[in-house]
Amino acid sequence: MNQTTLVVMAAGLGSRYGGLKQIDPIGPSGEIIIDYSVFDAVKAGFSKVVFIIKKENEAVFREVIGNKLENIVDVDYAFQDVNDIPGGNIYGREKPWGTGHAVLAAKPYVKTPFAVINADDFYGRSTFTGLQDFLCSVEDNERYQYAMMGFVLENTLTDNGSVARGICEVSKDGLLQKITERTKIQKFPDATKFEENGIWTPIPEGSFVSMNTWGFTVSIFDELEKRLPEFLKNSQDNILKAEYFLPSVVDALIQEKKADVKVVPCQEKWYGVTYKEDKQPVMDAIAAMVNAGTYPKKLWS
Repeated sequence: MNQTTLVVMAAGLGSRYGGLKQIDPIGPSGEIIIDYSVFDAVKAGFSKVVFIIKKENEAVFREVIGNKLENIVDVDYAFQDVNDIPGGNIYGREKPWGTGHAVLAAKPYVKTPFAVINADDFYGRSTFTGLQDFLCSVEDNERYQYAMMGFVLENTLTDNGSVARGICEVSKDGLLQKITERTKIQKFPDATKFEENGIWTPIPEGSFVSMNTWGFTVSIFDELEKRLPEFLKNSQDNILKAEYFLPSVVDALIQEKKADVKVVPCQEKWYGVTYKEDKQPVMDAIAAMVNAGTYPKKLWS
């Protein structure tokens, strides 16, 4: 089987949640969400995991998750540093630069086709088998060949507030045509809507959304690196808050006809801890899956 890598974005401190939510136990034996993602990825055939974290969180991250995995799968750590940009952080910015910048930090540690996921999202087993199937057969040709797991919007919402999602347009042959990042999406009694400039606009039911579950060849690293200076130049008016979004780079490559992105439909229900109130529903869902035999009561026994 081909070698593949799982890249886990875990550098965020979870400002809306109020803590390092990535290491908050949600399983019956103290497992965290990342445990289930790595468990499913290893079952699917991934041979390496790279965690993208902040340097100051390394010790606690290793203690909670990394150390117990090192005998199961090859583990590396990449550090997202706000100062690691062309010319240095001359802006005095403290907020991380976004998901595109985070993935770029993993470049020295990834030499195979790889998947990207968020640390604080529960994706389900078939997400990782779908990514692995794609990555084991992918080769760039005249265009880069990437993949995105397409989650159904209604399966990815929380009852406790708004979420950020990339809304996708997909061609009849299953290729991603456009992805639009919406930073405030919320359920209402009549529809799911996004907010922009104070106006709430309905989103068609059944729309595919990006949950930052991607399949890439290593070619994406050069593109992320090449486009970062342009992002910084174009963001001067909002330099303390602007984010270098991974989906925005992918979308640009699609529009420039440099990449084909296969949308792999996914019917899994997403679970995540965006807000503190989300934790109990996630714990209940995990408990139900353990009781159904999907996962053992103790993952790493």
